[in-house]
Amino acid sequence: MATGARRGPYICGIDAAMDVVSGKWKSLILWELANYGTRRFGELRRGLPGVSEKMLIQHLREMEEDGLVHREVYREVPPRVEYSLTEHGTSLNEALRSLGTWGTARCERLAAEESLVS
Repeated sequence: MATGARRGPYICGIDAAMDVVSGKWKSLILWELANYGTRRFGELRRGLPGVSEKMLIQHLREMEEDGLVHREVYREVPPRVEYSLTEHGTSLNEALRSLGTWGTARCERLAAEESLVS
C-alpha cells in the first residue's frame, strides 16, 4: 500500500487526512460502503448519482492504494468485482461522523435562514 504516496510531507494530521479524502466522491464512497456494506461497481455508481464511471474508477483505485477499500475479484464469467471497507476505511468513516453531524446542522441552519428570507 502506498499510503501518502501522492503527497507529503504533511504539515499536520488534518493535512494527511484531507489528502486521503480529497475529492467530492471519496467521502460519499466511504458513506455508501459503510451504510450498505459490500457493493459491486454498478451498485456504487447507482448509489452515487452524478459520478462518472471514470471518476468512480479513479477514486476507488486511490482508496484501494490508501488502504481504505478492499477490491475482491471473483474469477467468474462474467467477472465479478466487489468493494468493501477495510478496517482503516471504517476508522476513517468513524472519524468523519462528527463532520457529517456538523454538516447536517449547517444544512438545517441554512434552510431556516432561507425560510426567513422567503
